[in-house]
Amino acid sequence: MNKLLSKAIEAHGGLDRWNGYSTLSAHLSQGGVIWPLKGKGGMLDEVDIRIQLHQPWTSHSPFGAPDRRTAVTPQQVRIETADGTLIDETLAPRASFAGHQLDTPWSDLQLAYFVGYAIWNYFTVPFMLAGAGFAVTELSPWEENGQVWQRLQVTFPSGLATHSPVQTFYFSADGLLRRHDYDVDISGGAPAVHYLSEHVTVQGITLPTRHLIYVRDVDGGHQAEPLVVSIHASAIQFS
Repeated sequence: MNKLLSKAIEAHGGLDRWNGYSTLSAHLSQGGVIWPLKGKGGMLDEVDIRIQLHQPWTSHSPFGAPDRRTAVTPQQVRIETADGTLIDETLAPRASFAGHQLDTPWSDLQLAYFVGYAIWNYFTVPFMLAGAGFAVTELSPWEENGQVWQRLQVTFPSGLATHSPVQTFYFSADGLLRRHDYDVDISGGAPAVHYLSEHVTVQGITLPTRHLIYVRDVDGGHQAEPLVVSIHASAIQFS
């Protein structure tokens, strides 16, 4: 394994401990301009999530109504009642985003797909990067706000739902993930810079609880506005 990736995984709790759990649950408080821009303002301000750690599956609840939830994999999106009764469904969901740009409105199924795969990615890094099919290259260090961060450029396996095939992860000297760069392919390739902070340790796993996502400039910087997405995670639990 790449030395920087190994250091990062150990800093976040280690693979042995991670592999001892199968699911994660949390409460998310969310904001940012993306939700009203997509015609979904207020729909996901306060939600509970469940993810499977070792295969891409995510559920958000409530989803648009108190008795609705989602079940999302790369190949399928389901909107269900709380008891699992199917309300709506789509297969091969990514194909529905063809021609989309940053301001293209989303259907409920498209929203479910986006937040489903994105949250799974955000909450399984860096552990998922040790999985089969990931290609990792260490880049030169990056200086930002007086700190020097080490960088990994990662090429994702083709079958995994994610923002873009190639992404960059930034780690501070303690091995913790601080920044994540990608292009949002389903929104016309919009460039994003994602900052992670307020790390906590839960049941031996260390993860960030604050996520702030901005439009990434061509020089790797960003403007303070707009804040595209904000996420604050609480009530985190592994099982």
